[in-house]
Amino acid sequence: MRLQPSALKRLQGFFLRLTRQSFSQLGVGDNRIAEYVAEVLTEFGFSDRWLRMRSADGRRITSVVEMMVAQLGPDSERRMLDERQFRKYVGDYTLFMSGLFRGFVERGGHLRYYIDEGRRSYEKVSALDAALYRPDFLVFEELSKGFEYYSGALDYMRKCFFAPAPHEDPFAGFLRQIEGWIRTGRSDN
Repeated sequence: MRLQPSALKRLQGFFLRLTRQSFSQLGVGDNRIAEYVAEVLTEFGFSDRWLRMRSADGRRITSVVEMMVAQLGPDSERRMLDERQFRKYVGDYTLFMSGLFRGFVERGGHLRYYIDEGRRSYEKVSALDAALYRPDFLVFEELSKGFEYYSGALDYMRKCFFAPAPHEDPFAGFLRQIEGWIRTGRSDN
């Protein structure tokens, strides 16, 4: 889905407001972290963006283990831009999934792995950014250290603002609410 810049800005503002409110209520993070998490939620608000990794046969990769194996494959250079982008993606994906779709991750028995891998991925991004003298290394360092708290804060936000209707697919419900916000500037919640 291609968005107009104004719709994208409204969506990011929507996520920033909810993220700040949730983080404030839980006493986690600071403004820089809230802004970054809102950017991740905006980016991953579309399935083509959070399910962008593909296997060799073209199937969407939804498992972090498969992502890690794909990175090690012989043709990984063609599929991955570089390690920093890959690690940032894994960190963002695990934060998004373990936060907003925690039940799905828990049903697979992978919550601890997602939290640990997300923490490691952001730690790696921070180290690479520090080595490249990028000032954002501090944001990724904080995301690494507090990954479990930020994931929990997104789970809290989901429960408060994105609860699916009874017997509704949580992915479809979330995407329906995001599309509603983009079209009208309002969500069902």
